[in-house]
Amino acid sequence: MNTVSRPRFWAALTAVIFALCGIYLTLGGVWLLSYGDTPYYAVCGIALLATAYLVWTGRPAAFWLYTLIILGSLAWAIGEIGIDFWSLVPRGDVIVILGIWLLLPFVSRQITTSRLATFPLAGSVLLALIVVIVAFVQDPSDKEGNLPTDKIAAAGSDASQVPDGDWQAYGRTQYGDRFSPLTQITSDNVSKLKVAWTMRTGDLKGPNDPGEATNEATPLAIDGTLYFCSLHQKLWAVDGATGKTKWVFDPHLYVNPGFQHLTCRGVTYHKSDASAVTSDGTPAPDECHERLFLPVNDGRLFAVDAQTGKACPSFGKNGEIDLRTPYMPYDHVGGYEPTSPPVVTDKLVIISGAVTDNGSTKEPSGVTRAFDLFTGKLVWVFDTSNPDPNQMPSDDHKYVANSPNSWITASYDANLGLIYIPTGVQTPDQWGGNRTPDAERYASAILALHADTGKLAWSYQTVHHDLWDMDLPSQMSLVDITQKDGTVVPAIYAPAKTGNVFVLDRRDGKLIVGAPELPVPQGAAKGDHVAPTQPFSDLTLRPKALLTGKDMWGGTVFDQLICRVAFHQLDYKGTFTPPSERGSLIFPGNLGIFEWGGLAVDPQRQIAISNPIALPFVSKLVPRGPGNPLWPEDGNRKGSGGETGLQHNYGAPYAVMLSPFLNPITTKIGLPIPCKRPPWGYMAGIDLRTNKVIWQHRNGTLRDSLYNSSLPVQLPPLKIGVPSLGGPLTTAGNVAFLTSTLDFYIRAYDVTTGKTLWQDRLPAGGQSTPMSYSANGKQYIVTYAGGHGSFGTKMGDYVIAYALPN
Repeated sequence: MNTVSRPRFWAALTAVIFALCGIYLTLGGVWLLSYGDTPYYAVCGIALLATAYLVWTGRPAAFWLYTLIILGSLAWAIGEIGIDFWSLVPRGDVIVILGIWLLLPFVSRQITTSRLATFPLAGSVLLALIVVIVAFVQDPSDKEGNLPTDKIAAAGSDASQVPDGDWQAYGRTQYGDRFSPLTQITSDNVSKLKVAWTMRTGDLKGPNDPGEATNEATPLAIDGTLYFCSLHQKLWAVDGATGKTKWVFDPHLYVNPGFQHLTCRGVTYHKSDASAVTSDGTPAPDECHERLFLPVNDGRLFAVDAQTGKACPSFGKNGEIDLRTPYMPYDHVGGYEPTSPPVVTDKLVIISGAVTDNGSTKEPSGVTRAFDLFTGKLVWVFDTSNPDPNQMPSDDHKYVANSPNSWITASYDANLGLIYIPTGVQTPDQWGGNRTPDAERYASAILALHADTGKLAWSYQTVHHDLWDMDLPSQMSLVDITQKDGTVVPAIYAPAKTGNVFVLDRRDGKLIVGAPELPVPQGAAKGDHVAPTQPFSDLTLRPKALLTGKDMWGGTVFDQLICRVAFHQLDYKGTFTPPSERGSLIFPGNLGIFEWGGLAVDPQRQIAISNPIALPFVSKLVPRGPGNPLWPEDGNRKGSGGETGLQHNYGAPYAVMLSPFLNPITTKIGLPIPCKRPPWGYMAGIDLRTNKVIWQHRNGTLRDSLYNSSLPVQLPPLKIGVPSLGGPLTTAGNVAFLTSTLDFYIRAYDVTTGKTLWQDRLPAGGQSTPMSYSANGKQYIVTYAGGHGSFGTKMGDYVIAYALPN
């Protein structure tokens, strides 16, 4: 006899499990079919139900049918997404596990007494495992290549003013290159790096802080001393050789949970000599010959003596300027937040600031202002929504409310006398029905201003009528590009959230790399409109293929199915799909392909390193109505404490719900699994001579992906490609560094090939941009490992320096 007459316990349990799986996949598969997607899930579900019946009745045909299920699933998966390990796993993990379960002796012997009946199923399971192993050891998303190694130019002209061992500005120089010319650490010896010192600030997230509490600072290094700001904007001076604190300046920041940001990305340094004069031409005050400018999130700017840590008394009022008053509309504390270091010239400090996104139609102005470097006197303004952006404020004229702001550091070319400001969009970000032509004119654009007067030299708009918060999120890089004929073109590279890198001649704003205007999806919400075309740069890291159901992901076939259904329930017509009441899939998402870390540029080799992101978001407009008033009845417009979740948009016809596109089932139980298949983060190398992406590799592991979930467990360190917030550092030693991935590591990469050379575990999230300097003849790599509240990484207060052993 080859059959068992009645089900026993293990066979009965197996039949029930198969039946439940079959019911789920059949019903879900029919639901998916209604959207015109693949019939696989429904067919697989029916086959599982049939298998359950055969197992229940003790028929060996169950093994043959399940063999067909595995082989069919394998053929379908490979045909849909190829030999891609992370895409194959959710399509087959449960299917193969059920096959292995069916083969277990205590199960199979309750179905058949013939071992031969199980051989085909065993063979199909073995084949599936072989395919998975083959997929694991190769990566179809990787792009191999070698960046040029010859040095065809000197460092940028701005770098000649900075000693090789110093890091004197946010991007080392005000060209924003994030490049160190030091060569002690190389691709040959970087694997020997060790922690040289660690210091802790003790400045940790408190109960009164917002969710968007972050440690994003990049330290400065001047003559062996580091300067940086901690979470609550305390300014630190630390010995670069030992990590010992020299002094601390405390601005006594006022903060509350409604602040949208609690962020300081860095400070600005300036050194003057005895002949320095103010903007009025009078001799500068004899004080603070080396000064640091500290922006503070409650809307103040401080000037601090770099030697003593004391406020510079002649600057503003006892060393500080209140940027909220006078003449600022709606000047509530936290509405205007300078989060990034300002730019300095020989006479001016020029600062912009973040304005609350999606708070209301009555927010502060995004005006850029220039103050006298020594006295703090207001010298010029550029107010993007004012018909005359240079109109000075007065008792009869305030800055324009809600004007597009610039929340990241600008770049400065002292030779041309131009400052380059990346702008955002007038808030509310996802609703533009009430924007004026003046409010649109300089939104999501590159502004080139004459640094001494603030007058516009030229501008270039990277997104028209921006409804997606697709601003220019990072400091732009100024690079002198050597052409084939030997001529040098002063270029500006502007990475955008869209993934486009706009390349222009920084003298006149003319495109160097083409950016044709292409049609984009239409269908804006009632009362709004969408621009008919948008510029798409020929240099881009944007995925060119549109997302489809096959790009949806999950941990298993069950939640992968749910993500496919969720995808079809959203509006999605490709890049620039407008926000909608139904909910729109926005890809690139709100984090963008590029974020505030920008590019790291080697001006000698004329190459760039970047860390692009690939994580979709959902933008859902919420009409006014019960529970969603036009203005809160008590008049108290509380801040959101972050940039995701419900954003109130008081005064606009819609609020907006913003969130990453996550699995709707697992997220409800505290497991935030993205619905788009990985990788979600890369490292990429760009040849700036040809403006081509030469190599691209997924970056980062699963290890800490569940750190902030309901199951704070550590996953295996399998490379999957995770998002990162922060930017790369590159060096003349052919090594690049990055610390900002979702897993807690600092990594070193071969600049030429992009291969990972070394990594070390960090004690907290490293959502900052590392830097390099030298002290006592030794080169150091330094990162701030302090975590990021809304990114979900572990918070901390660590400043860590790495160096080669003596």
